[in-house]
Amino acid sequence: MRTAIYPGSFDPITNGHLDVIERAAKLFDHVLVAVAHNSQKPVGLFTPDERVTFIEQATAHLDNVSATAFDGLLVRLAEQKNAAALVRGLRAVSDFEYEFQMALMNRQLNPDVETVFLTPREEYSYLSSRLVKEVARLDGDITKFVPAPVAAALTHRLT
Repeated sequence: MRTAIYPGSFDPITNGHLDVIERAAKLFDHVLVAVAHNSQKPVGLFTPDERVTFIEQATAHLDNVSATAFDGLLVRLAEQKNAAALVRGLRAVSDFEYEFQMALMNRQLNPDVETVFLTPREEYSYLSSRLVKEVARLDGDITKFVPAPVAAALTHRLT
């Protein structure tokens, strides 16, 4: 079974993230969406467990997708889960330099784990969790940017 890991903070998951997950689910037997949790940093707007729940709800229609929270090196998680690849989303050229550097570092740490870059549909190329939170803080309509449970939770938490 070919497993891929799609890591990120997903604070919160957006429709752009979902687009990348759906694309990855067509390419791999199993996609593990891994919510990065750094115990040395303050918790984001949503806890890692809340983010995992949002991902599970948003991907319930995909039989080969699951979610978990993790702390530590991503390549260690990949080794534990026997993952063949790491999936990274690229929205714009500005993402590439950072993602390329991370891919090279991960390759140095474990040359058996490949990094696969996927681009979301054009209508999501500008979308980020940070922007969605800002629109929600300013009482804007975020329903076309995030799954319904996330929109409700953001509205409740930020307004």
